[in-house]
Amino acid sequence: MPDFTITGHITKPATEVFEAVADPAIMSRYFTTGGAVGRMETGSTVSWDFKDFPGAFPVQVLEASAPNRIRFTWGAGEGTVEPGPDGASSTTVQFDFEELEDGRTRVRISESGWNDTPAALKASYGNCEGWTQMLCSLKAWLEHGIVLREGFYE
Repeated sequence: MPDFTITGHITKPATEVFEAVADPAIMSRYFTTGGAVGRMETGSTVSWDFKDFPGAFPVQVLEASAPNRIRFTWGAGEGTVEPGPDGASSTTVQFDFEELEDGRTRVRISESGWNDTPAALKASYGNCEGWTQMLCSLKAWLEHGIVLREGFYE
């Protein structure tokens, strides 16, 4: 089964990096260009919207353990192994936040649950690209106040 993990370092404490993912007002500034609704808390369903992919995406939060982890399922379309909690095809995404001795935070984003088919492999590549762009956007926003996604896909 295809799955992937990307990793990057952000020069901010883990609590601040975690909040930038969990808090919809912050996430809407640098990533969800169409807005985010709902705080990421264990058992909640939040909504993410993107100008470049119109239509809100429901995100079902399985775990939100500040400041260490956020894990959720969301619709991945074609190529997933099992249906998610709502019965639709989904994958599982996990964010791990590890504060390092030098004050930086190592962020790991993993996504799993894809079938071993050409369609699933293609979809997983697209999501890997998206999570890499999200992590770059998170770093640019937290460290420099720069919004990378503005106009990127439009």
